[in-house]
Amino acid sequence: MSKIERLRLTENEPTFGGNRVFDLFQYSPAVTANGMVFISGQIGLRPDGSIPESPREQADLAFQRIDAILGHLGLDFTRVVEMVSYHVDVGADLADFRAVKEQYIRGDFPAWTILGVAALARPELAVEIKVVAAK
Repeated sequence: MSKIERLRLTENEPTFGGNRVFDLFQYSPAVTANGMVFISGQIGLRPDGSIPESPREQADLAFQRIDAILGHLGLDFTRVVEMVSYHVDVGADLADFRAVKEQYIRGDFPAWTILGVAALARPELAVEIKVVAAK
């Protein structure tokens, strides 16, 4: 049987400001099983809980959060094999999203699914990103 590991962040983790949101909504930032890492959908949330207005800044913060999770697991974006991005206004925001994505994913491109959605967990959110990485 495969070992399943759930990531628990330190309480002073600078990108997330601890585990407050994960504990409140009862989920893990990432789960590792069978050599694969499943990272929960990440949003453009600052450590203080505020959300920027700009979809581009939200995308950057979401990628920063993914980068931090990968770093805690000793990984980087080259290990990402799948990415799913959810966009409230995919037509208007995709060019900015792609520009931000290119800062984090420069090669070894993952499979990528782009989905337009009616809404995300909070009304001011414009984008959410989930990834799967290989250990």
